[in-house]
Amino acid sequence: MPDGYSSSRKKDDGCCQEVYRMARIRCMMLTLDTRTVIVLFLVIPLGFTGIYIHGQKVTYFLRPLWQSPPKSFIPIPHYYHENVTMPWLCKLHGWKVRDYPRKVYDAVLFNNEVDMLTIRWKELDPYITQFVLLESNSTFTSIPKPHYFATNRKRFDFVEPRLTYGTIGGRFKKGENPFVEEAYQRVALDQLLQAAGIEDGDLLIMSDLDEIPSAHTIDLLRWCDGPPPILHLNLNDYLYSFEFNVDHSSWRASVHQYQKVKTRYAHYRQMDYLLADSGWHCSFCFRKISDFVFKMKAYSHTDRVRFKHFLDPKRIQNVICNGDDLYDMLPEEYTFKEIIAKMGPIPRSYSAVHLPSYLLNHADEYSYLLPGNCIREKG
Repeated sequence: MPDGYSSSRKKDDGCCQEVYRMARIRCMMLTLDTRTVIVLFLVIPLGFTGIYIHGQKVTYFLRPLWQSPPKSFIPIPHYYHENVTMPWLCKLHGWKVRDYPRKVYDAVLFNNEVDMLTIRWKELDPYITQFVLLESNSTFTSIPKPHYFATNRKRFDFVEPRLTYGTIGGRFKKGENPFVEEAYQRVALDQLLQAAGIEDGDLLIMSDLDEIPSAHTIDLLRWCDGPPPILHLNLNDYLYSFEFNVDHSSWRASVHQYQKVKTRYAHYRQMDYLLADSGWHCSFCFRKISDFVFKMKAYSHTDRVRFKHFLDPKRIQNVICNGDDLYDMLPEEYTFKEIIAKMGPIPRSYSAVHLPSYLLNHADEYSYLLPGNCIREKG
Protein backbone atom coordinates (compact mmCIF):
# COMPACT_ATOMS: atom_id res chain seq x y z
CA MET A 1 0.00 0.00 0.00
CA PRO A 2 1.42 3.41 -0.93
CA ASP A 3 3.02 5.43 1.90
CA GLY A 4 0.79 8.42 1.12
CA TYR A 5 -2.30 6.36 1.68
CA SER A 6 -1.02 5.15 5.08
CA SER A 7 -0.19 8.70 6.19
CA SER A 8 -3.60 9.98 5.08
CA ARG A 9 -5.30 7.15 6.92
CA LYS A 10 -3.49 8.01 10.13
CA LYS A 11 -4.53 11.64 9.85
CA ASP A 12 -8.13 10.64 9.31
CA ASP A 13 -8.00 8.34 12.33
CA GLY A 14 -6.51 11.15 14.45
CA CYS A 15 -9.21 13.59 13.38
CA CYS A 16 -11.90 11.04 14.13
CA GLN A 17 -10.51 10.43 17.61
CA GLU A 18 -10.38 14.17 18.30
CA VAL A 19 -13.95 14.63 17.11
CA TYR A 20 -14.99 11.69 19.26
CA ARG A 21 -13.29 13.19 22.34
CA MET A 22 -14.92 16.57 21.78
CA ALA A 23 -18.28 14.89 21.32
CA ARG A 24 -17.85 13.04 24.61
CA ILE A 25 -16.91 16.24 26.43
CA ARG A 26 -19.93 17.99 24.88
CA CYS A 27 -22.19 15.19 25.97
CA MET A 28 -20.78 15.28 29.49
CA MET A 29 -21.35 19.05 29.64
CA LEU A 30 -24.95 18.59 28.53
CA THR A 31 -25.57 16.07 31.28
CA LEU A 32 -24.28 18.45 33.99
CA ASP A 33 -26.90 20.45 35.81
CA THR A 34 -26.53 24.17 36.47
CA ARG A 35 -25.48 23.72 40.08
CA THR A 36 -22.59 21.42 39.13
CA VAL A 37 -21.38 23.82 36.43
CA ILE A 38 -21.36 26.69 38.92
CA VAL A 39 -19.34 24.61 41.39
CA LEU A 40 -16.82 23.45 38.78
CA PHE A 41 -16.26 26.69 36.92
CA LEU A 42 -17.03 29.38 39.50
CA VAL A 43 -16.92 28.23 43.09
CA ILE A 44 -13.77 26.07 42.87
CA PRO A 45 -11.69 28.63 40.88
CA LEU A 46 -12.82 31.42 43.22
CA GLY A 47 -11.91 29.22 46.17
CA PHE A 48 -8.36 28.65 44.93
CA THR A 49 -8.01 32.38 44.17
CA GLY A 50 -9.24 33.25 47.65
CA ILE A 51 -6.78 30.85 49.26
CA TYR A 52 -3.93 32.34 47.20
CA ILE A 53 -4.84 35.91 48.17
CA HIS A 54 -6.10 35.42 51.72
CA GLY A 55 -4.41 32.19 52.79
CA GLN A 56 -2.14 34.02 55.22
CA LYS A 57 -5.16 35.66 56.86
CA VAL A 58 -6.83 32.28 57.28
CA THR A 59 -3.67 30.89 58.87
CA TYR A 60 -3.39 33.81 61.29
CA PHE A 61 -7.07 33.65 62.19
CA LEU A 62 -6.77 29.94 62.98
CA ARG A 63 -3.61 30.45 65.03
CA PRO A 64 -5.40 29.74 68.35
CA LEU A 65 -6.06 26.21 67.08
CA TRP A 66 -2.41 25.32 66.47
CA GLN A 67 -0.39 27.56 68.79
CA SER A 68 -0.81 28.26 72.49
CA PRO A 69 -0.01 31.68 73.95
CA PRO A 70 3.47 32.08 75.49
CA LYS A 71 3.97 32.02 79.22
CA SER A 72 2.81 35.24 80.84
CA PHE A 73 5.36 37.76 82.07
CA ILE A 74 5.66 38.67 85.73
CA PRO A 75 4.76 42.38 85.71
CA ILE A 76 6.66 44.84 87.89
CA PRO A 77 4.68 48.01 88.72
CA HIS A 78 6.51 51.15 87.61
CA TYR A 79 6.42 54.26 89.81
CA TYR A 80 7.50 57.66 88.58
CA HIS A 81 6.85 61.35 88.99
CA GLU A 82 9.24 64.17 88.29
CA ASN A 83 8.74 65.58 91.80
CA VAL A 84 9.54 62.31 93.61
CA THR A 85 13.12 61.74 94.79
CA MET A 86 15.21 58.82 93.55
CA PRO A 87 15.63 57.22 97.03
CA TRP A 88 11.86 57.16 97.41
CA LEU A 89 11.32 55.82 93.88
CA CYS A 90 13.75 52.97 94.56
CA LYS A 91 11.90 52.22 97.80
CA LEU A 92 8.51 52.19 96.05
CA HIS A 93 9.84 49.43 93.79
CA GLY A 94 11.19 47.45 96.74
CA TRP A 95 14.76 48.32 95.81
CA LYS A 96 17.57 50.30 97.49
CA VAL A 97 19.22 53.44 96.20
CA ARG A 98 22.92 53.12 95.31
CA ASP A 99 25.75 55.38 96.41
CA TYR A 100 26.55 56.05 92.75
CA PRO A 101 24.83 55.12 89.48
CA ARG A 102 25.83 52.22 87.27
CA LYS A 103 27.39 52.92 83.88
CA VAL A 104 24.94 52.43 81.00
CA TYR A 105 25.66 51.28 77.43
CA ASP A 106 23.09 51.72 74.67
CA ALA A 107 23.83 49.39 71.73
CA VAL A 108 21.86 49.34 68.46
CA LEU A 109 22.01 47.99 64.92
CA PHE A 110 21.47 50.80 62.42
CA ASN A 111 19.75 50.63 59.04
CA ASN A 112 18.63 54.08 57.89
CA GLU A 113 16.41 55.50 60.69
CA VAL A 114 18.21 58.83 61.21
CA ASP A 115 15.22 60.68 62.71
CA MET A 116 14.32 57.91 65.15
CA LEU A 117 17.96 57.56 66.23
CA THR A 118 18.07 61.30 66.95
CA ILE A 119 14.95 61.10 69.12
CA ARG A 120 16.27 58.00 70.91
CA TRP A 121 19.70 59.40 71.71
CA LYS A 122 18.35 62.80 72.75
CA GLU A 123 15.97 61.04 75.15
CA LEU A 124 18.67 58.86 76.70
CA ASP A 125 21.62 61.26 76.42
CA PRO A 126 21.87 62.36 80.08
CA TYR A 127 22.19 58.80 81.37
CA ILE A 128 24.30 56.94 78.80
CA THR A 129 27.99 56.25 79.41
CA GLN A 130 28.67 54.97 75.90
CA PHE A 131 26.59 54.87 72.72
CA VAL A 132 27.43 51.81 70.60
CA LEU A 133 26.24 51.61 66.99
CA LEU A 134 26.94 48.98 64.34
CA GLU A 135 26.16 49.56 60.66
CA SER A 136 26.37 47.14 57.74
CA ASN A 137 26.58 47.76 54.01
CA SER A 138 23.83 45.16 53.63
CA THR A 139 20.26 44.82 54.81
CA PHE A 140 19.15 41.59 56.51
CA THR A 141 17.81 40.55 53.08
CA SER A 142 21.20 41.07 51.35
CA ILE A 143 20.29 44.32 49.61
CA PRO A 144 23.38 46.58 49.32
CA LYS A 145 23.05 49.91 51.11
CA PRO A 146 25.28 52.89 51.89
CA HIS A 147 26.49 53.71 55.40
CA TYR A 148 23.70 56.13 56.25
CA PHE A 149 25.00 56.87 59.73
CA ALA A 150 28.46 57.78 58.45
CA THR A 151 26.84 60.18 55.98
CA ASN A 152 24.80 61.83 58.75
CA ARG A 153 27.35 61.58 61.55
CA LYS A 154 27.61 65.34 62.05
CA ARG A 155 23.99 65.35 63.24
CA PHE A 156 25.16 63.36 66.25
CA ASP A 157 28.01 65.56 67.43
CA PHE A 158 26.39 65.71 70.86
CA VAL A 159 27.36 62.05 71.50
CA GLU A 160 30.67 61.98 69.63
CA PRO A 161 32.92 61.82 72.74
CA ARG A 162 30.89 58.82 73.97
CA LEU A 163 30.35 57.06 70.64
CA THR A 164 31.72 53.67 69.58
CA TYR A 165 30.85 53.27 65.90
CA GLY A 166 31.61 50.18 63.86
CA THR A 167 30.85 48.83 60.40
CA ILE A 168 30.55 45.29 59.14
CA GLY A 169 30.44 43.88 55.64
CA GLY A 170 27.34 42.00 54.61
CA ARG A 171 27.65 38.40 53.47
CA PHE A 172 25.24 38.88 50.52
CA LYS A 173 23.93 35.32 50.49
CA LYS A 174 20.86 35.48 48.28
CA GLY A 175 17.98 33.24 49.27
CA GLU A 176 19.21 32.79 52.83
CA ASN A 177 16.79 33.22 55.72
CA PRO A 178 17.13 36.94 56.70
CA PHE A 179 17.23 36.03 60.38
CA VAL A 180 20.63 34.39 59.80
CA GLU A 181 22.13 37.69 58.63
CA GLU A 182 20.42 39.48 61.52
CA ALA A 183 21.95 37.05 64.03
CA TYR A 184 25.35 37.50 62.37
CA GLN A 185 25.18 41.25 62.90
CA ARG A 186 24.06 40.89 66.52
CA VAL A 187 27.11 38.71 67.24
CA ALA A 188 29.29 41.45 65.74
CA LEU A 189 27.59 43.94 68.06
CA ASP A 190 28.72 41.80 71.01
CA GLN A 191 32.30 42.26 69.83
CA LEU A 192 31.83 46.00 69.40
CA LEU A 193 30.59 46.25 72.98
CA GLN A 194 33.86 44.71 74.13
CA ALA A 195 35.74 47.36 72.20
CA ALA A 196 33.56 50.03 73.84
CA GLY A 197 34.86 48.94 77.24
CA ILE A 198 31.76 47.46 78.87
CA GLU A 199 32.45 45.72 82.18
CA ASP A 200 30.67 43.33 84.53
CA GLY A 201 27.86 45.08 86.41
CA ASP A 202 27.33 47.81 83.81
CA LEU A 203 23.84 48.15 82.38
CA LEU A 204 23.30 47.23 78.72
CA ILE A 205 20.18 48.30 76.82
CA MET A 206 19.25 45.67 74.22
CA SER A 207 16.56 46.92 71.89
CA ASP A 208 15.89 47.70 68.28
CA LEU A 209 16.48 51.33 67.42
CA ASP A 210 12.75 52.14 67.33
CA GLU A 211 12.22 50.62 70.81
CA ILE A 212 13.01 53.64 72.96
CA PRO A 213 13.22 53.36 76.75
CA SER A 214 12.11 56.50 78.58
CA ALA A 215 14.89 58.51 80.20
CA HIS A 216 13.42 58.17 83.69
CA THR A 217 13.28 54.36 83.30
CA ILE A 218 17.01 54.15 82.61
CA ASP A 219 17.78 56.64 85.38
CA LEU A 220 15.79 54.50 87.83
CA LEU A 221 17.59 51.29 86.85
CA ARG A 222 21.05 52.83 87.07
CA TRP A 223 20.43 54.24 90.56
CA CYS A 224 18.65 51.29 92.21
CA ASP A 225 20.00 48.02 93.56
CA GLY A 226 17.47 45.20 93.43
CA PRO A 227 16.07 44.97 89.87
CA PRO A 228 16.36 41.53 88.21
CA PRO A 229 19.68 41.12 86.35
CA ILE A 230 17.67 40.83 83.13
CA LEU A 231 14.56 42.98 82.91
CA HIS A 232 12.27 43.31 79.89
CA LEU A 233 10.69 46.69 79.25
CA ASN A 234 6.99 47.05 78.54
CA LEU A 235 6.70 49.74 75.84
CA ASN A 236 3.68 51.52 74.42
CA ASP A 237 3.34 50.15 70.89
CA TYR A 238 2.78 52.63 68.03
CA LEU A 239 2.59 52.18 64.26
CA TYR A 240 3.53 54.82 61.62
CA SER A 241 3.52 57.64 64.23
CA PHE A 242 2.40 58.45 67.76
CA GLU A 243 -1.09 58.95 66.36
CA PHE A 244 -1.76 55.20 66.09
CA ASN A 245 -1.36 53.50 69.47
CA VAL A 246 -1.68 49.78 68.69
CA ASP A 247 -1.56 48.57 72.30
CA HIS A 248 0.78 48.40 75.30
CA SER A 249 2.24 44.95 74.70
CA SER A 250 5.74 45.53 73.27
CA TRP A 251 8.22 43.56 75.40
CA ARG A 252 11.36 42.68 73.39
CA ALA A 253 13.46 45.60 74.69
CA SER A 254 15.48 44.65 77.76
CA VAL A 255 18.09 45.96 80.19
CA HIS A 256 20.87 43.64 81.41
CA GLN A 257 23.38 43.81 84.21
CA TYR A 258 26.28 42.83 82.01
CA GLN A 259 28.23 39.60 82.59
CA LYS A 260 31.14 39.09 80.24
CA VAL A 261 30.76 35.31 79.97
CA LYS A 262 26.94 35.07 79.86
CA THR A 263 25.54 38.21 78.25
CA ARG A 264 24.83 37.95 74.51
CA TYR A 265 23.08 40.61 72.48
CA ALA A 266 19.69 39.23 71.43
CA HIS A 267 16.15 40.32 70.60
CA TYR A 268 13.99 37.58 72.10
CA ARG A 269 12.58 36.71 75.50
CA GLN A 270 15.34 36.11 78.03
CA MET A 271 13.59 36.54 81.39
CA ASP A 272 10.07 36.55 82.87
CA TYR A 273 10.13 39.99 84.49
CA LEU A 274 8.54 42.96 82.72
CA LEU A 275 8.73 46.57 83.94
CA ALA A 276 5.46 48.34 83.13
CA ASP A 277 5.18 51.53 81.05
CA SER A 278 8.89 51.93 80.28
CA GLY A 279 8.94 53.82 76.96
CA TRP A 280 7.79 53.70 73.34
CA HIS A 281 8.02 51.38 70.35
CA CYS A 282 7.30 53.32 67.15
CA SER A 283 7.37 50.84 64.26
CA PHE A 284 7.55 52.02 60.62
CA CYS A 285 7.68 55.62 61.85
CA PHE A 286 9.30 57.09 58.74
CA ARG A 287 9.26 60.55 57.19
CA LYS A 288 9.29 59.45 53.53
CA ILE A 289 7.27 56.90 51.55
CA SER A 290 10.54 55.68 50.02
CA ASP A 291 11.70 54.73 53.52
CA PHE A 292 8.64 52.52 53.94
CA VAL A 293 9.38 50.77 50.65
CA PHE A 294 13.03 50.26 51.61
CA LYS A 295 12.16 48.85 55.03
CA MET A 296 9.54 46.48 53.60
CA LYS A 297 12.19 45.05 51.28
CA ALA A 298 15.02 45.12 53.79
CA TYR A 299 13.93 43.70 57.11
CA SER A 300 13.70 40.09 58.21
CA HIS A 301 9.96 39.69 57.49
CA THR A 302 10.31 40.53 53.80
CA ASP A 303 8.23 37.40 53.02
CA ARG A 304 5.21 39.44 54.05
CA VAL A 305 5.45 41.42 50.80
CA ARG A 306 3.33 38.83 49.00
CA PHE A 307 2.20 41.04 46.12
CA LYS A 308 3.97 43.75 44.13
CA HIS A 309 1.19 46.30 44.69
CA PHE A 310 1.99 46.26 48.43
CA LEU A 311 4.94 48.54 47.54
CA ASP A 312 2.85 51.04 45.57
CA PRO A 313 3.44 54.52 47.09
CA LYS A 314 -0.22 55.56 46.78
CA ARG A 315 -1.34 52.43 48.57
CA ILE A 316 1.23 52.91 51.34
CA GLN A 317 0.08 56.51 51.88
CA ASN A 318 -3.56 55.42 52.16
CA VAL A 319 -2.61 52.63 54.57
CA ILE A 320 -0.75 55.08 56.82
CA CYS A 321 -3.61 57.60 57.01
CA ASN A 322 -6.19 54.87 57.62
CA GLY A 323 -4.18 53.05 60.27
CA ASP A 324 -4.38 49.82 58.25
CA ASP A 325 -1.82 47.02 58.00
CA LEU A 326 0.93 47.43 55.38
CA TYR A 327 0.84 43.71 54.61
CA ASP A 328 -2.93 43.23 54.80
CA MET A 329 -2.44 40.82 57.70
CA LEU A 330 -4.60 39.91 60.66
CA PRO A 331 -3.34 40.63 64.21
CA GLU A 332 -0.75 38.19 65.52
CA GLU A 333 -2.70 37.06 68.60
CA TYR A 334 -3.31 33.73 70.32
CA THR A 335 -7.04 33.85 71.10
CA PHE A 336 -10.01 34.43 68.83
CA LYS A 337 -11.24 37.14 71.19
CA GLU A 338 -8.02 39.16 70.85
CA ILE A 339 -7.84 38.65 67.08
CA ILE A 340 -11.40 39.87 66.55
CA ALA A 341 -10.91 42.79 68.96
CA LYS A 342 -7.90 44.06 66.96
CA MET A 343 -9.24 43.50 63.46
CA GLY A 344 -9.64 46.60 61.30
CA PRO A 345 -7.88 49.97 61.38
CA ILE A 346 -6.02 51.17 64.48
CA PRO A 347 -8.07 53.83 66.31
CA ARG A 348 -6.54 57.29 66.19
CA SER A 349 -5.09 58.78 69.34
CA TYR A 350 -5.23 62.53 69.87
CA SER A 351 -2.91 62.44 72.86
CA ALA A 352 0.66 63.72 72.65
CA VAL A 353 1.17 63.44 76.42
CA HIS A 354 4.17 61.55 77.86
CA LEU A 355 6.07 61.32 74.57
CA PRO A 356 9.85 61.83 74.20
CA SER A 357 10.65 65.39 75.25
CA TYR A 358 12.93 66.07 72.28
CA LEU A 359 10.09 65.18 69.91
CA LEU A 360 7.76 67.74 71.48
CA ASN A 361 10.47 70.40 71.77
CA HIS A 362 11.10 70.00 68.01
CA ALA A 363 7.52 69.37 66.92
CA ASP A 364 7.90 71.52 63.79
CA GLU A 365 10.70 69.30 62.53
CA TYR A 366 9.02 66.02 63.46
CA SER A 367 5.36 66.90 62.93
CA TYR A 368 4.83 63.75 60.84
CA LEU A 369 5.13 61.73 64.06
CA LEU A 370 2.37 63.63 65.86
CA PRO A 371 -1.44 63.32 65.67
CA GLY A 372 -3.07 64.84 62.60
CA ASN A 373 -0.05 64.65 60.27
CA CYS A 374 -0.27 61.37 58.37
CA ILE A 375 0.84 62.67 54.94
CA ARG A 376 4.41 61.60 54.15
CA GLU A 377 7.05 63.02 51.84
CA LYS A 378 7.42 61.14 48.55
CA GLY A 379 11.20 61.25 48.11
